[in-house]
Amino acid sequence: MSGRNWDDLKPRLLSAIVMAIVGAFAVWAGGYWFIALIAISSGLMIWELVRMVAKTQSSEAIQLGIISGFAVGLSAVMPAFYTAPILIAPLAVGYGMVKGNRNLFTPYALLILLAGYGFIYLRQDLGLIWMLWLLLVVIASDVGGYVAGRLLGGPKFWPAISPKKTWSGTVAGWIGAALIGLYFSQVYGLWGSLPLVSVLVAFAAQMGDIAESAIKRKTGIKDSSNLIPGHGGFMDRFDGMLGASVVVVLLVVLTDFPFGAL
Repeated sequence: MSGRNWDDLKPRLLSAIVMAIVGAFAVWAGGYWFIALIAISSGLMIWELVRMVAKTQSSEAIQLGIISGFAVGLSAVMPAFYTAPILIAPLAVGYGMVKGNRNLFTPYALLILLAGYGFIYLRQDLGLIWMLWLLLVVIASDVGGYVAGRLLGGPKFWPAISPKKTWSGTVAGWIGAALIGLYFSQVYGLWGSLPLVSVLVAFAAQMGDIAESAIKRKTGIKDSSNLIPGHGGFMDRFDGMLGASVVVVLLVVLTDFPFGAL
């Protein structure tokens, strides 16, 4: 095991602590604090996405990021009837602004916008406990995968797209997510199959990570930005959260999730 594999650990941990403090406060406080955090994060990810696919740092990326963040925040306070048009508006504007790689921009921008709205919906409508469950599932999957992948290594999960992701890290992430699901199902008396649902959400988070890796390989960019020391950009840090959020929203729409009252 090479020591250079851990060179990014210190800035990664320091950044993670700051993000954890800010995120924990917003999640706990809920309301406009949480809406503001998600709206700002969504706007920054759209800004990063435009810069990646269009390979530009122009004012257009900033403008589209502001529009997108505003749309996510507005969708949270407007009646549900207006949600779809509000979230589609940045896509329409972005389609006109982004001259190249529209096939990369459009689906991932849609993922960011839906995930942003999904996080706000989950916190506001399902409550704090379910929001904590989702966050801990993704964190357990990410941390378990990071540590196991560095310590154990082994065969790559999808080397053509994400050369650093290993099967050992992937499986470790599933195990960590299942343990979180088991804890919540036992402590709060929730649906008995919650560990399996947690694994599904962890898998969605991993696919979100791989989707961003595919964009970075396609555009030849290492990090979405350098906003977060040790992590790169907001997309690099929260790509897994995007996939997880959308899958949970789909579970809410298509099934009787959350499978039990708290």
